[in-house]
Amino acid sequence: MGDLAGKKVFITGAEQGIGRATAERLIKAGCDIYFHYHSDESGPKALVALAHSLGQKAAYGYADLIDTDETLRCVAAGAEFLGGIDILVNNVGGIVGRKWLGEIDRAFWQTVIDVNMTTMLNVTQSALPFLKAAANGASIVNLASQAGRAGGHSGSLVYSATKGAVLTWTRSLAAELGEHGIRVNAVAPGLILGTRFHNRHTTQESAEETVRAIPLCRAGTPDDVARAITFLAAEYDGFISGATLDINGGIYRM
Repeated sequence: MGDLAGKKVFITGAEQGIGRATAERLIKAGCDIYFHYHSDESGPKALVALAHSLGQKAAYGYADLIDTDETLRCVAAGAEFLGGIDILVNNVGGIVGRKWLGEIDRAFWQTVIDVNMTTMLNVTQSALPFLKAAANGASIVNLASQAGRAGGHSGSLVYSATKGAVLTWTRSLAAELGEHGIRVNAVAPGLILGTRFHNRHTTQESAEETVRAIPLCRAGTPDDVARAITFLAAEYDGFISGATLDINGGIYRM
């Protein structure tokens, strides 16, 4: 595992939850960092203050990552600020809403695909020239989900399908980018409370039912996921690529 001090990180969706917890860990590990946000800049402002208090570089920018031009602009701004990109964390994603098979229309289908996959495509393509130029190897860490392995709870059909796609995307990209010294890995979180996702789309009853089935007898936290992402980010010069870390407390079926 490599030293993260001085590494240049671009992370999407850092305003809350897993993204914010990951950014905090990477800052404390010594990284300079550029945060993308979409809906609330209070989180990035606090993260910039933390980085500056530790003598590190940090800045943030808004973009709709479904839009190719906005993504290019945001990633280019981050790379210019940092002087390159060594580590990319593709954190943006979400369920959008719960809809059962008979309720899914084409617009909803496309929106969920765009939020979870088109954003990842746009950011990774935009960052690729900078990752290739990284001096000592580079890391990409993608956010998948336990739902991508086991299928999610009712109403998450399209979301689960896109997160399954992230698992395959990660392995395929690892094979494609290995010759450039870029490692590509993913994390697959299970029930992680304290995130916008579950605050909006998971009832307390459902969460409690899931927790009862988890061998470690608790839900996960954003920092549980951030620890794993930080580990994989530090594999920029290692031999782990195409892997997915499951962060679920030992439960492999929903």
